[in-house]
Amino acid sequence: MLKIGVWLFEIPTLREYPTVENVLMTNNWYALRSKPQKEDVVWRQLQAREVEVFYPRLRVNPVNPRAKKVKPYFPGYMFVSLDLEAVGVSAFQWMPHALGLVSFGGEPSAVPEHLIHAIRTKVQAIADAGGEKLSGLKPGDIVRVQDGPFAGYEAIFNEQLPGTERVRVLLEFLNHRQVTVELMAAQIESVRKKNPNHSNVG
Repeated sequence: MLKIGVWLFEIPTLREYPTVENVLMTNNWYALRSKPQKEDVVWRQLQAREVEVFYPRLRVNPVNPRAKKVKPYFPGYMFVSLDLEAVGVSAFQWMPHALGLVSFGGEPSAVPEHLIHAIRTKVQAIADAGGEKLSGLKPGDIVRVQDGPFAGYEAIFNEQLPGTERVRVLLEFLNHRQVTVELMAAQIESVRKKNPNHSNVG
């Protein structure tokens, strides 16, 4: 409170002053669920309705040449930016092939802008590295190293290291000795399916 003479004035806090961000930036990001294998259909519907949508996808190199060359980074999910009070929750509950916004306690949960940015950065980094190379690979599959000191070598795929873009493969040298090597996933490509004589190496 501010006293001037006999008058008392209530001074609003900084939070109570309207800002350009509060007036203009009314949109928030929300995660939207889709039915399995229906992400592309939902994405096209959102585009037709002129809804801002972030649908992160990865280019992959599948073992089966007939399989899709692009897949969702988060199968069954995408992100929409909107003013929920203006659009309404029901717009997504009844959209064909959509399962509604991700909610907690019955309320749609906003996704922080910095998380959207982090996902964009991650997906772009994978794209810059040549896309995801591991689609369909299983322990024992034969891969070829594309670059680096082992470029041209064939190796046995062992595993992808949790939480990273790195993989562990087994290289066999002239003396038939197998050596475990860690590489970036973008450095390998699939050659053929599992060698029946191979047993997984931990």
